[in-house]
Amino acid sequence: MTRVLVVQHEPEAPGGWLAERWVERGIVVDTVRGDLGDTVPDRVAHDALVVLGGAMNAYEDEAFAWLAPTKALLRDTVAAGIPTLGVCLGHQLLGVALGGKVVLNPRGRTSGLVPLSLTAAGESDELLAGLGGRDAVHYNGDVVSRLPAGARSLATAPDGSVQAARFGPRAWGVQFHPETTPEIFKGWMTGFSPEPQERPDSPTTWLTAMESRRDALRTTGYAVADAFARQLT
Repeated sequence: MTRVLVVQHEPEAPGGWLAERWVERGIVVDTVRGDLGDTVPDRVAHDALVVLGGAMNAYEDEAFAWLAPTKALLRDTVAAGIPTLGVCLGHQLLGVALGGKVVLNPRGRTSGLVPLSLTAAGESDELLAGLGGRDAVHYNGDVVSRLPAGARSLATAPDGSVQAARFGPRAWGVQFHPETTPEIFKGWMTGFSPEPQERPDSPTTWLTAMESRRDALRTTGYAVADAFARQLT
């Protein structure tokens, strides 16, 4: 039986459409919740590792005690050639763990639906090929400003930041959220405070757009889940 280990950082950021699709395919999804006191293992005894997003940043090890063990686990898993996927914060943790750098985006937060703009490498990549131009959910203030040695960009956001990257032969990071349903995104809008480039009513605009594209967003999330699942066989 194929098993995926998922590291989840907070209740508002679950596996969503990714986990839903894997379960449909008969894959067992085991979730570790550092925020609830679960211990992040030293080694992955599963067929793959997935690290999800969260509101914290990749350097807040003292405030969030499970982040350092998660980065160590990511390094070990990538080195072992085990399929690995980082989403948003998970993508940033991968970058930091492998020697890259993450910064607060000087251009401000990226929010709402943003087209997935694949690089030449992304166009032929096993995870993202065929997804160029599709709407992707974003809600991130931090970005990977320097990729680790050997990593390559697979997609670039409109502001020039890394939208997706390949960190190793079987390791990927995506700054966008293929897992996020409109319901999950709505939860993130609790206590929303607009940045200068955003309007107070931006959440309504974003959620209306996501709801109108629900089927397309689910299809994209499932496509990423399926492509990653193919790495497990």
